[in-house]
Amino acid sequence: MTGLTRRTFSLRRFGFSLLAFLAFVLTSFAPFAFSAAKAAIPYPQAVSESRKAAQAVLDHAGAETCLRGKLTKVLLRLSASCEAAAERNALCTLADKAIVVTPMSLTFMEDTAHQLLDLTASEQSASLAKP
Repeated sequence: MTGLTRRTFSLRRFGFSLLAFLAFVLTSFAPFAFSAAKAAIPYPQAVSESRKAAQAVLDHAGAETCLRGKLTKVLLRLSASCEAAAERNALCTLADKAIVVTPMSLTFMEDTAHQLLDLTASEQSASLAKP
């Protein structure tokens, strides 16, 4: 056999086994590598960042596409932080619902920003009231 034929033969022989092994490894360890908790920032930081982005949307501080990207990013991070911190509140529900809306119109972004600021303001006053 020539070198090329020998390599082709060994790939055919071991190719399926290698693919099966890679599939096993990826499906076994992917949940650990890509968990939301690993990518999540602390919940209070996510809330703070989302407030800043919401205010930027309401102030029209940038191009609409940039504001859309900024709001989408913080909503994704907030959602991941909610999941990692096991938070189940209205703010987390808003983040989860808003991130699946595509495309986000400017009106939708403004409405979401208002809701986000209202919910975070009430959450901050509730946390200040706790002893």
